Amino acid sequence: MAHGKHGTNPLPRLPQQPVRRVLDPLQQFLRVEAAGGIVLLIATITALGLANSPWADGFLGIWKTRVGLTLGDFTLDGSLKHWINDGLMAVFFFVIGLEVKRELVLGELADRRRAALPIVAALGGMVVPAGVYLALQHGQPGEPGWGIPMATDIAFVVGCMALLGPRVPRGLRVMLLSLAIVDDIGAILVIAVGYTESIDTTALALGFAGIALVRILAVLGVRSIGVYTLLGVLVWLAFHESGVHATIAGVILGLITPTAGWVDESLLRRTVSAADDALERRAPEVSRYSTLRGLERASREALSPLERIETALHPWVGFVIMPVFALANAGVPVSIEAVGQPVSIAVIAGLLLGKPIGIVGASWLATRLGIASLPQGVGWGAVLGGSLLAGIGFTMALFIAGLALGPEVLDAAKVGVLVASGVAAVAGMITLSLSLRPAPAVNDG
Repeated sequence: MAHGKHGTNPLPRLPQQPVRRVLDPLQQFLRVEAAGGIVLLIATITALGLANSPWADGFLGIWKTRVGLTLGDFTLDGSLKHWINDGLMAVFFFVIGLEVKRELVLGELADRRRAALPIVAALGGMVVPAGVYLALQHGQPGEPGWGIPMATDIAFVVGCMALLGPRVPRGLRVMLLSLAIVDDIGAILVIAVGYTESIDTTALALGFAGIALVRILAVLGVRSIGVYTLLGVLVWLAFHESGVHATIAGVILGLITPTAGWVDESLLRRTVSAADDALERRAPEVSRYSTLRGLERASREALSPLERIETALHPWVGFVIMPVFALANAGVPVSIEAVGQPVSIAVIAGLLLGKPIGIVGASWLATRLGIASLPQGVGWGAVLGGSLLAGIGFTMALFIAGLALGPEVLDAAKVGVLVASGVAAVAGMITLSLSLRPAPAVNDG
């Protein structure tokens, strides 16, 4: 800013409070997730409606359309649904990797004491549901689907909490967000370890070589998004051909994304001040173009790559990728017979019983042992309500179901996911409404 004509200085730039570096991304994340949850719900209802309508064959046939690419002897071929689940969802998992990295470095999971409760609760919320499912499906065709009820869909969870408004304490929001992040880590490990059958070691080695190259270029200071996008596509392709699910490539790339900007705040302020002086004095030795380009570069590089990429991609994931995934995967014929199938009952029991029992039980044990304590303003009724909301498996649950199960039981498992997620949302919101204090009234006088 230029100085005033009478020598008065503008207001000084206030330093950013360290806590804002955590709260601002968190608030942005919650806003996108809440709105994205509504879009995801609309897409799910649309898919279910069309799959149970006279147009079902045409709608379901869309996702079976073959899409491929041939370059010489190399051929990529698959259904449209396959490219959504393996291609678009790799971007979804890349953003998950970014969110996990942010939480581990800057968020709740960076503090060992604060991280203890969501980590322990998430572990209970994964192990118990998987155990409930296996107890009901051991030796049955649906046994490989043990990972289905382990997942939590944070978009729907945040959307449900948004409907309750300011009554939901921030401590509960952060706890559930952190729990879902740990859940995502568990789901990633389940996909990588539990649902990888055969591995092409050459392709996998090429994939990891690409990841190493990405890291080397980052250390050398390469900042071109285009270069990293090309390398990311090649890494994804190598993982796709290796037999390890291609979405794991997205997770790894997200986890190695730097969390610190190249230009720190003091250097940014000096750059802004120097540019301000140069433009004010119209210094002949410094061109306007080079001054503004230097200022542009400094302001861009003051943002960490993680913050810049996550902010850019998060709306695309919330408003495009996840709804498209829901359209392709949530369209299943629903009937009383499907709900009563053994695999459907196992999924429902895992999500509706296993989740709250595991989360509340593990949380209670952690507090009793002194490992962790409940967030401020959060009682056990709120923990129960949040644990019921964690039974909304949806996106990740449907994804794992598609990897784990054959066509003979897949639709029944999807019906179980949809029914359990709907009941969990209603039960969780009712429990939270009864257990949380009313929001303080605003005094207009």
